[in-house]
Amino acid sequence: MVLAFVAAFVATFLGGCNNKPKVEPPPPPPQIVQDAKQVLDNAKGVGETLDKQADEQRKRIEDATK
Repeated sequence: MVLAFVAAFVATFLGGCNNKPKVEPPPPPPQIVQDAKQVLDNAKGVGETLDKQADEQRKRIEDATK
């Protein structure tokens, strides 16, 4: 009798383990978000280019004043 109870308990427990809720992937972000991200990425690239040009110009000025 105890064995039957334990077997029923184990079967119930193991049967419940496979009932995981299905998680749907999140929807893709709206196009405006993707566009804004692209604009920010482009601005970052422009900022890096400007910093590099400014450093080169400072170096040329320092070399010319020596």
